Amino acid sequence: MSSRFSVFEAEGFAKTIQRHIDDIKDLFLEDDVPWIVGYSGGKDSTAVLQLIWMALEQLPSSSLNKQVHVISTDTLVENPIVSAWVANSHEVMQKTARKTGLPFISHKLTPEVANTFWVNLIGKGYPAPRPKFRWCTERLKIRPSNQFIIDVTNKSGKSVLVLGARKAESSTRAATMARHEKHRTRDKLSPSGSLPGCNIYTPIEIWTNDDVWLFLMQAKNPWGFNNQDLLNMYQGASADGECPLVVDTSTPSCGDSRFGCWVCTLVEQDKSMTAMIQNDAEKDWMQPLLNIRNSLDFRLMGKDGASEDTEGLSDRKLRDFRRMNGNVQFMGEGENRRVIPGPYTQEARKNWLKMLLDAQSYIQSTGPKEVRDIELVTIHELEEIRRIWVFEKGEIEDFLPIIYQSSLGKEYPGKALGVNTFFDLTDLNSLKQICKDKDATYELCRDILTVISKRIFSTGKGQTQDELVNVLNRYLFASEKEAMDQERLVLNQNHENSKPKEDIIVV
Repeated sequence: MSSRFSVFEAEGFAKTIQRHIDDIKDLFLEDDVPWIVGYSGGKDSTAVLQLIWMALEQLPSSSLNKQVHVISTDTLVENPIVSAWVANSHEVMQKTARKTGLPFISHKLTPEVANTFWVNLIGKGYPAPRPKFRWCTERLKIRPSNQFIIDVTNKSGKSVLVLGARKAESSTRAATMARHEKHRTRDKLSPSGSLPGCNIYTPIEIWTNDDVWLFLMQAKNPWGFNNQDLLNMYQGASADGECPLVVDTSTPSCGDSRFGCWVCTLVEQDKSMTAMIQNDAEKDWMQPLLNIRNSLDFRLMGKDGASEDTEGLSDRKLRDFRRMNGNVQFMGEGENRRVIPGPYTQEARKNWLKMLLDAQSYIQSTGPKEVRDIELVTIHELEEIRRIWVFEKGEIEDFLPIIYQSSLGKEYPGKALGVNTFFDLTDLNSLKQICKDKDATYELCRDILTVISKRIFSTGKGQTQDELVNVLNRYLFASEKEAMDQERLVLNQNHENSKPKEDIIVV
C-alpha cells in the first residue's frame, strides 16, 4: 500500500464518511445483537466510536433497540495522563448518551485483585515481564475484556465487537486481519477465533494514520470531547500508535505502542513517558514513575557473567535461587549449567513497595492538582500483597504496614490479619542477630517457629509434620552455591555410573 494512499481519495471526505456511516447503520439495524466497542482513548478507537456515534445520531429513536457497550481496560498501571483522559472521556460520553437518548453504556474494566501487576510482582515475586515470560498481558488485559465479552455474548447468544484495528498499523496486524477475513460468513464481520459467538467489526481497517487524524480534526467529537486535545497528547510523546484493546495474544502488546503501562519492560524503554517529561516541565512529577520502571528493567541491571542479557537472567541477584514451590531447578549443559532463578527475594519486594509508595507520596504532595489523589497501588492490592507475604510466604514480620507508614506518613488503614504468634518484630530481629545475618538460617528458623505457632494456636489437628517437612525441604540448601555443588556431584556420579564396567576374569 502506497504511503500516499488515502481512503478519502475516490469520493472525497464528506461522501466517504457518510458511506462509512451508512454501512454502520445498515449493520446495526440487521438484528438485535448487542455491540461492544473497544475504546482505549487513543486515536483509532476514538475514530471508530465517533463514527458509530454519528451513525446512531442519524437513526430514529425507535431503531435504537439494542445496547452499545463502550469498554476500556484499565490495567491499574496505565500511563497516568492517558488513564485520566480515558476516565474523563467515559464520564462525559455517559452524560451525553443519557441526555441524547443514545444507547451507549460505558464500562471501565480492571483485572481481579489477584491478577494485578503489583500483586504478582511485589506480592508473589514474579520477575518483571520479558519476552520469554510475558505474564502480564493475559492477566491485566485479556481476561477482563474477554470476560465482559463472554458475559454479554452468553446473555444475548451473540455479540459484535467493534475495534479500531487497521491494516496499516503493521504487517503482522494486516496478516492477522486478512486471515480472519477468510472466515467471514457475513459482510464486514469476522468470527473471533477465541470468543465463540462473537463477530469482530473493523470499520476503519483500510484507513491510514493520516486518514484517522484528518477525520478527527475535521469531524467534531459528538460526545463533547476536544479531539485537538487528543492530538496534543500524542504530540507530547513519540510517534507510535495507541494502546489497543487486547483480546488475544495476536494483538500487539501495549509496550509496542505509544501509550501503554508505565511499568512496561517488554520494550527497551518507555519512549512516551520519557518524551512527556522532557517536553513538558509540568510533567516532572512523572519522573519517579520512570525511575521505578527502569529499576524493574532487567536490561539495565547489567550482565551476570554466565548469562546473556537476552536470557532475562541479569536480575538474578534480586531473585531467590529457589522456585516458588521451594525446589531448585537447573538449565544448560556442562560448564554452562546453572540454577534457574525464582521469584524476587523478600528484600527486593520490600524495596519496590517502598519505591512505589514513596513515589505516590511525592506525587500527591508536589504534583499538579489533577494528580494529587493518585493511587499507584490500591488498598485492595496492598491487602492482597500483605496476605501473600504473611500467609503464603510465611513472612510473619508483616513489613507492609511499617513500609506504608514510613512512606506515606500515616497509619496503614488495612484490616487486622488475625495472626496468632508468640513472636513480634523485636523477637524476630533478635533471632536474625542470633543467626548472624545468615538469611537462609534465619528464614529456616522463622518458618519453623511459624509452623509451631500455627499448631499451638490452631483448634484443629492440622498437618504440622507435613508443613515442617516442606520447610526443611525448602532450606535443604543454604545458598545457590551449595545447590550447584550438589548438582555437579550428582552429575559426576551419574557419569561414573554410566561408564562401561570391565569384565572380571576369575582364574
